[in-house]
Amino acid sequence: MTNLTLRRNAFDPFELFRDFALPVQAWSGNSELPFAPDFEVKESKQAIVLRADLPGVKHDDLEVSVHNGTLTVSGKRLREEIKEGERYSMVERSYGAFTRAFTVPEGIDGTKLDAELKDGVLTLTLPRVPEAQPQKISVKVK
Repeated sequence: MTNLTLRRNAFDPFELFRDFALPVQAWSGNSELPFAPDFEVKESKQAIVLRADLPGVKHDDLEVSVHNGTLTVSGKRLREEIKEGERYSMVERSYGAFTRAFTVPEGIDGTKLDAELKDGVLTLTLPRVPEAQPQKISVKVK
């Protein structure tokens, strides 16, 4: 007989996870894993585009601001309420507040920044100032 058959008569689908995962107590209460969303930054001639994965972050819990050349993204993802009679066998998701700050480079039009939250992905578009083109001035002869 193997150890699995000696443990219980009823099949428990989470039994194997308990052997290899850290105790649930390490993630309960105030000792949750911090939520730190992943960002990517893409540059083109027209704009700089930042994208962040923010699953479970509500629009009302998200703030984007620009001040003194710094773009700040902050928000929070709240843990689901645990109802009476429920228990977690394993918790790997992270929760809590986060703040990320990025230096806005020269040549960005700070008046036309755009932010969109769609399907759990935040997209920030920072358009570049159009490059100044040399202008030919005609000289009049008198």
